[in-house]
Amino acid sequence: MTNPLMKKNPDRSVRPFVFINSAMSADGKIATIKRKQTRISGSLDFDRMDELRATSDAIMVGIGTVLSDNPSLTVKSKERKEKRLSVGLEENPVRIVVDSLARTPKDADIFKKGEGKRIIAICENAPQENIQELSKLADIICVGEKSVDLAKLLVELNNRGIKKVMVEGGATLNWGLISEGLVDEIYTFIGNMIIGGRSAPTLVDGEGFVSGFCKLSLISCNIMEEGVIMKWKVHQ
Repeated sequence: MTNPLMKKNPDRSVRPFVFINSAMSADGKIATIKRKQTRISGSLDFDRMDELRATSDAIMVGIGTVLSDNPSLTVKSKERKEKRLSVGLEENPVRIVVDSLARTPKDADIFKKGEGKRIIAICENAPQENIQELSKLADIICVGEKSVDLAKLLVELNNRGIKKVMVEGGATLNWGLISEGLVDEIYTFIGNMIIGGRSAPTLVDGEGFVSGFCKLSLISCNIMEEGVIMKWKVHQ
């Protein structure tokens, strides 16, 4: 039985390659009950993540991640930034916030830290005052009436030359992309801790599937420090 929530994946030729990267506890939590990120992995995984950032065209997060964690989404390694610059790229990938109502704070670290382009994806219902303020700091892409249309957003990003998108959460954005068949691969670092909490976010939240579940194939599985890093292929 096909799950009615799962939408047809748009033609891969008109959207970027999309992968999710996340660290989670042994019980599948990516943050605490207060929705605050906690350090799950170690320095080796952080370096692996930095390499993924440096080799991507864009990094995408949801507004919830910006409001709770205020990430800069920058490449940390000086050598990796220099390598990007040496081939004509900006030192950081394009940083994208999926933010239907344009709530991204003007003093968010994505605006204050690091060079490079920023994009805020909004919907038609976003307040004009918010849009005007954010347009001074980032490119604005409006796709969707009541919420950001993720499929249309990816087509627009592809049209702008963005061919590889790294998604760093959160759980709601992960669900939106997976439920619409827009994810190609998933990297999960599983750490050696239990966080617990009925309301603590997991790797994927949202409405959830009741049947026709999103199926994965394991590409690789390796021990890293005190955890395991797994790479999955997503079947559309």
